[in-house]
Amino acid sequence: MLTFADLLSRTCRHIDGPSMEAAAVSAQLAAAGLPWRHVDGSLVREFRFGNYYETIAFVNALAFIVHAQDHHPDLAVSFNRCEVRFNTHSVGGVSENDFICAAKTDALWRTCAGRGA
Repeated sequence: MLTFADLLSRTCRHIDGPSMEAAAVSAQLAAAGLPWRHVDGSLVREFRFGNYYETIAFVNALAFIVHAQDHHPDLAVSFNRCEVRFNTHSVGGVSENDFICAAKTDALWRTCAGRGA
């Protein structure tokens, strides 16, 4: 299992093959300390903000990060929240790439004002 630091140091790559089994997804979430949920073949987390500006600033920063990884989530954005949903289309579910991007998303979240490390 990969730690949070391991995931942050990795870069997404093309993956073929089967998706991770549910038990492996749960074990990896626990090993990395990621507070994401495994829902319908995706890693999902909701982030809440004080206002629309903070929400959009987070979305823009996240877009920059995931574009560099070439691994793009589904986003549901509203006034003060953003739901982020990662999955790997080529495997039809969750892969290591989703954990890499979830960790990078959490690192971004931790740098947001008032959230600390």
